[in-house]
Amino acid sequence: MRLVALPPDGNGHMRAGLQIEPKPGWITYWREPGNNGIPPQITIAPQSGVTLDAISYPVPRHITDGNKVDDIAYDAPVTLPLSLRTSKTGSFILDATAFVGICKDICIPFQAQFSLKIGAVAQSRPQEEAILQAATARLPEAPSADFEIVAHAMSPDLKQLSLKVMLPEERSETPDIIVTGPNGYAFSRQVNTARGGKAYATDIAIGKLPKDYDIHGKQWGVLIIDGARAMETTLAFD
Repeated sequence: MRLVALPPDGNGHMRAGLQIEPKPGWITYWREPGNNGIPPQITIAPQSGVTLDAISYPVPRHITDGNKVDDIAYDAPVTLPLSLRTSKTGSFILDATAFVGICKDICIPFQAQFSLKIGAVAQSRPQEEAILQAATARLPEAPSADFEIVAHAMSPDLKQLSLKVMLPEERSETPDIIVTGPNGYAFSRQVNTARGGKAYATDIAIGKLPKDYDIHGKQWGVLIIDGARAMETTLAFD
């Protein structure tokens, strides 16, 4: 693993990225890894004077054999963009720890510690800038007029989420849909699918949820992968 980071801009915002390079045949995981995975964890040392605002995730692969294997992961090198914030303006040391799972037949937890010297504001880092630009280009797009969820509804028993989607192309293949609910829960099994042109309707089977879970007022995430394009959005439940 490798941590890259750019100096803060005039508002104290820092762009950074965690590079993970699984060996051929191995995988590392998305933010909701599936049945048995380990999601990436990044901790910034308090003495660095830096806070982690957000981790972004490039489009993963949904790896399944229709039976026990159901992973949401990366099987090739990936850089996770990080959004950091600091009030420091001069040079300083950024100390951080990353914890990920690297898996093949078994999962191996892997932890690495980093200590980076961050230069002055506006100091150019062309190699790091290129790495972060490439990582940002792999992120799923936001909803748009030609790729969006038109309607959603949860069944009263919380067993089925119905989606109506506008897809970007007229294709015959079934898009991959990953729904993320409470922290640690992901659902992807589709039933009752129908695709006509760019219009697509499906029901997502919702598995086990936390005991006495109340969905009212909650927001869930949805990632839709259709061909070469992917879109990520949130669903609000009143």
